[in-house]
Formats: sequence, C-alpha cells, structure tokens
Amino acid sequence: MKIKVCGLRNYENISNVIIAGADHVGFIFYKHSPRYFDEALTFDEMRTIKAKKVGVFVNESSYSVLDKVAHYDLDLVQLHGNESPEYCEELGKYVETIKAFGISQDFDFGVLSNYKVDYFLFDTATSLHGGSGRKFDHSLLQKYDLNIPFFISGGISLEHSQSIKQLSIKQLVGVDLNSKFESYPGMKEASKIKQFIKQLQ
Repeated sequence: MKIKVCGLRNYENISNVIIAGADHVGFIFYKHSPRYFDEALTFDEMRTIKAKKVGVFVNESSYSVLDKVAHYDLDLVQLHGNESPEYCEELGKYVETIKAFGISQDFDFGVLSNYKVDYFLFDTATSLHGGSGRKFDHSLLQKYDLNIPFFISGGISLEHSQSIKQLSIKQLVGVDLNSKFESYPGMKEASKIKQFIKQLQ
C-alpha cells in the first residue's frame, strides 16, 4: 500500500515524513487552502526530495499546472476541481495524473468511465475541494468497477488502519494522509505516520 502525505511545506519535515515511510509527498497549489505551498521550497530543495512529488491543483489552466510541474520538478499532478475528462487526458500527455472525486452516498461511479488518468483519489465530498478532515463511508468503494488504481483520502487517522487493511479491493493502491497527522496545518507528525504504516502492514 502506497502512503501519500499531503499538504507539506517544510523541508526538514518532508525529510522526516519520507524517513517515516511516505512514498508520495503532496504540495497544495490552491491559494484558499491553509496548507498552500506558496513557494515554500526552492527548486534545488525539491530536486533532492527522494519520494514522488505530487502537485495538488484546483481548476488551474493546463499551462499553469505544467509550469509548476517544470519549476518544482513534480512527478504527478492531483486535480481536485471540476476538471473535464478532456482536460485530464490532455494533461496526461505530459505528466502522470490523479483525478480526485468527493464521495457521498449518492455519488455516481459511472461518471469515472469518461476519464483516462493514471489514478483516481476518492475523498470525502465537500464544497471546499477536499480538506474536510472527515471520513467517508469506505463501503461505497465496493461499487467501483474500473481497472484504474486509486488512493483513498478524507479524515483518515491512526484508528482507521485496520479497517483500511481489511478492504479487499484490488484497485486500492494507496492511502492519502493529511490533517489527522499534523501538529498544525502543513506540519506533519512523522512518528504518527510511521505508526500508521506499521499498523497497516
């Protein structure tokens, strides 16, 4: 199971998170987020990071996204807005893409068949483009029937490791950790992340 830690801003903290076992580290390029990246690291610092670097965007132009991919040496982009299938497919010609969807009881999984992306990310449905700190009902994922692998996000904490471990869905390849593993927005607790990974094994 891949571990993605999102909303990072501090170089030393990122290093500790990677030592704890994170495979992917996420940087939020959405100005309304309390974890907005805001050029917190230099290009040279970004290049030394030994994990997959994910840029998180909300309804940005493809030009702006690709500019940041180049400037910050990003490996993947995570799209958290109303990006169309056509937009995602075009962007996917240049960089690996993760398309995020908010999941609620009435979510129509049928809409996903229109998207050609590398991964989906399923988060808790909210008007704020993620970051709710709330967990959605993971049993809803049994409705997913595509082959595209996905991450799950949304209010995941230490106490959820066993229930996630028991999800028998072959397309589930990773967990996205954020607010429940930080001392304040943007600063993660590496010891908690290490403990979560150990419990997930």
